[in-house]
Amino acid sequence: MSAAIDSFLAMLAAERGAAGNTLAAYRRDLESAEAALGDLVKADGAGLASLGSAWSDLAASSVARKCSALRQFFGFLVDEGWRKDDPSPALPRPRSRRPLPRLLSHADLAALFSHAEAEAQGDQAEAVRMLALLELLYGSGLRATELVSLPLSAVPRDAPFLTVTGKGGQQRMVPVSGRARQALSRWLALRGTGGKMLFPSSGAQGHLGRVRLFQLLRALAGRAGLDPEKVSPHVLRHAFATHLLEGGADLRVLQTLLGHADIATTQIYTHVDSARLVALVNARHPLAVRPKQG
Repeated sequence: MSAAIDSFLAMLAAERGAAGNTLAAYRRDLESAEAALGDLVKADGAGLASLGSAWSDLAASSVARKCSALRQFFGFLVDEGWRKDDPSPALPRPRSRRPLPRLLSHADLAALFSHAEAEAQGDQAEAVRMLALLELLYGSGLRATELVSLPLSAVPRDAPFLTVTGKGGQQRMVPVSGRARQALSRWLALRGTGGKMLFPSSGAQGHLGRVRLFQLLRALAGRAGLDPEKVSPHVLRHAFATHLLEGGADLRVLQTLLGHADIATTQIYTHVDSARLVALVNARHPLAVRPKQG
């Protein structure tokens, strides 16, 4: 492996907090490209274009992942002065896009929340906990692991934010809605004083598990009259992102809220509301054709 690849991986670990599995995947993709082309520091556009033939038997998603690794690598080479040009535009462009999971409609979400709120009217701890979990999944877009592993110290006293530790140990601040804060306050009053986790459990991890969260959410969906197969923590996270985009959120803001290291990951949401994006360009671009007045 070249010194440039070594330096790139070291940067990912130090500056982006990339996890071990992520670094291993980048290493495999870059080493395979180097095996095909030779020293990547000296690779040219023609060489990168030829990788399309070498990858012809791979799934489009695999090709997209390899191209992403190479684009980031060549951007690093330019930034660090290893080379003056970036040949990555010559990389093959797979046609298929990463699909979004099932999306819940606004009506489905309303039914889910209505049922959770009805069940949490009393002081039954499990029902109030379920409402708090639901509010944070859809209201803050947390990953399942991020949510269940929240320590008590992550809950704000004054500011409406949570401190979340995401992939690669990266921390970010996510907003907490007024509804979620109310649900959290009710849950904190009922959870007791044991343990340091927001959602404690007697299991080995000391907190509610991802699988148990999945089970609880699907059970709630069934009681609310929804198809449990349509509902999961991941689906609620995608609903959070999709509905923010529909409401006019900026992709960079969405990237920060979701904790995506690469904006390309966030861009999968742009097709869900293409009509709004076209209307935005037509309304805001200085050269857009607008109807004549009068």
